[in-house]
Amino acid sequence: MARPVIRVKDLYKIYRIGENKVRALNGVDFNIEKGEFCCIVGTSGSGKSTLLNMLAGLEKPTKGEIVIAGEHIEKKSESQLVVFRQAHVGFIFQSYNLLPNMTALENVALPLTFQGVDKKTRLKRAAAMLKMVGLAKYIKHKPGQMSGGQQQRVGIARALVVNPEIIFADEPTGNLDSNTSLEVMQLIQKIVRKRNQTLVMVTHDNYLAGFGDKVIHIRDGKILKIDDNRGHHQAVDPDGQNIEKEPPDGVEQNAEAVWQPENATQGAADMQMQGTIEEQAAVQALEGIPAEETVS
Repeated sequence: MARPVIRVKDLYKIYRIGENKVRALNGVDFNIEKGEFCCIVGTSGSGKSTLLNMLAGLEKPTKGEIVIAGEHIEKKSESQLVVFRQAHVGFIFQSYNLLPNMTALENVALPLTFQGVDKKTRLKRAAAMLKMVGLAKYIKHKPGQMSGGQQQRVGIARALVVNPEIIFADEPTGNLDSNTSLEVMQLIQKIVRKRNQTLVMVTHDNYLAGFGDKVIHIRDGKILKIDDNRGHHQAVDPDGQNIEKEPPDGVEQNAEAVWQPENATQGAADMQMQGTIEEQAAVQALEGIPAEETVS
């Protein structure tokens, strides 16, 4: 059997709020295979965004293992993570994160700049990606001249242009109407299957999660069940009860992280702006600028 492209084992994230400890992730285990479209679905506060941040290397776990493409993410320094993301990972964001003064072509080509690709080659590859997402006629348009759906297609093309092994998508249709959301999800599904890429998407919408090959249901930091839409079902918690799992020895001693809400703003170095974790990821993914670690 092939080695999973993503392996998560006994993962914990514990925050302190005063004297209290909040278990954002409480002993999470799962594997994702190469070419799988995996959706992590849960309500606000379920731990899904924290889990995505852990997979992307934007936060450090309190305890546990995250192995992606054969490498232990939890053991890497921030500078090592930046290099790893540039080599293996693409990001699709809810708010697009396009640079307003650049055309669609320039936005898509931008990640290739930081890989040292020459201008002629990167523009050619960017144009090919825009054609793939149906925007060949919009390569000279700037974000303000495009609809939300068109901007998200640019965002998808930008994530794909570096040919990443893994794509992380954080509520990619969150700012779109229902019809456009459906079009975008169908496009994402078609492209990742055609290119045999692994996609991990976070959503609160069970309908959208249904586009995935595998659906991980999470609540209060625990996986309730894992559905395989290709015909298999794995019940992680058959009775549906959210029984709190006590962490192993040593977890509490390592739980010194400062509480950071999912929507907390953080400084984005060299950008002179305040941004959410999503924006922090955009800065790192597009420009390779390591952000200050906020979790010890």
